[in-house]
Amino acid sequence: MRFMAVAVSLAMTAIACPATGGASTLTIPPSTALGMRIVVLHNQARSAAGVGPIYWDASLAAAADTYAGELAQTGRWGHSPPAARPGQGENLWMGTREAFSVDQMIGSWAGEGRWFKRGAFPDVSRTDNWEQVGHYSQMIWRGTTRVGCALRSSAGNDYLVCRYSPAGNDIGVSVP
Repeated sequence: MRFMAVAVSLAMTAIACPATGGASTLTIPPSTALGMRIVVLHNQARSAAGVGPIYWDASLAAAADTYAGELAQTGRWGHSPPAARPGQGENLWMGTREAFSVDQMIGSWAGEGRWFKRGAFPDVSRTDNWEQVGHYSQMIWRGTTRVGCALRSSAGNDYLVCRYSPAGNDIGVSVP
């Protein structure tokens, strides 16, 4: 967590105080760049829905990494047991290894917004099937303030796991 905070701090300093007369030598580690992009993509969807921003959480990212590694290693597919992630929501994505960008991965969840309707969960889908909008509703859940994600790969697939806190998609709660 300390490394990520330092890297983000350095990146923000480099953006706010560019070097004069020379090229920057700052390199953002890929994991930090991935996390920053994931937050931006989530916050674009949240802003469009009229919801405040979400922030990166390294402990959620570590939990997501553990589970993403398990999925990649076993080839099993499905959500982790709720007891293994108390208070955390979870979005999963899987696709052909190195065939999709993080924008496409997160974009698939954000794209569920086309079927979304405001209402009390689970009555939030124009198709009457909340599972068609469940990733999106978690992304824009008003009470969720933190996200942490990890991307792991098997020989054939990439697995993206995002964990959210507090969890969303609570029965009877208005979305967004």
